[in-house]
Amino acid sequence: MRNTAIYPGSFDPFTNGHLDIVKKASRLFARVYVVVSVNSAKRRSYSAEDTCLAIRRTLERERLDNCEVCICRDLVAEFAKQRQAGYMIRGLRNNLDYNYEENLAEINKLINPELEYVYFRAENVALSSSMVKELFSYHSDISRYVPQAVLELMEGEAPEQTDADN
Repeated sequence: MRNTAIYPGSFDPFTNGHLDIVKKASRLFARVYVVVSVNSAKRRSYSAEDTCLAIRRTLERERLDNCEVCICRDLVAEFAKQRQAGYMIRGLRNNLDYNYEENLAEINKLINPELEYVYFRAENVALSSSMVKELFSYHSDISRYVPQAVLELMEGEAPEQTDADN
């Protein structure tokens, strides 16, 4: 398991808090996979494909060249094995996040015993995808909470696909 990490989440939408975690991880790991996880039990506000494109645009603008965006429709612990990722990145806002993440870590360790968790402390503990969606539903300015490409997606301007996206 090389110096490779995955950072999975629904990222519905991807926030500046998520971006902060990616930036921190990119400084520690040679390769970081930002994994848009598709959970069949959850209804997405934005398609996984459009979310992936918006995140990719964001990472390009930030020049995070050691980061790659993927979609995962299976178990993330299995995805980590396939990509030879030895680490799973998670962001923590508070002790509730920690308790939730530790339960998931135990399950993922059963599936992939080689997988280690690395937690990063969130800078803005109030920032969440749910909060952003709620503010957006009331037509509040959310531009300081999400990257530009994500804001464009949320405003109905689906990101255009380029040759690099294929």
